Amino acid sequence: MQDRPHAAAILAAVAAFLREAAIPNLPPREAFDARVAANALDLVQRQISSGFTREALEQDRLQTLLGHDGGLADLNTEFALELREGRLDASDPSVSEHLWATTLDKLAVDQPRYSAYLRTLQERQAASGEN
Repeated sequence: MQDRPHAAAILAAVAAFLREAAIPNLPPREAFDARVAANALDLVQRQISSGFTREALEQDRLQTLLGHDGGLADLNTEFALELREGRLDASDPSVSEHLWATTLDKLAVDQPRYSAYLRTLQERQAASGEN
């Protein structure tokens, strides 16, 4: 296994090539397809760069809320069941914070330039006193 270049760097380089060299020289339909491909590469790069850390944080929060260890998918299934059956309350600050954190973490990977996401981040940072 090689240490460099990291997969995320390779993906970034390919996406940059598509945007800077290929797309300007392609017919409109192929340019659109290449933009979609570049965006998909960006998404995979973000998943590699931070998605796994975010999933680990989500799993940690769920383990704390549910009081036991488990895999992320199983914990999410149980969490949903606990909410649906009223054993967990969405208005509980720890449950609410988990839901917000999970949603924002997913948006950070899937739609990092989404205006509502950016506005919510700013509001949460201001409320917590972060810069």
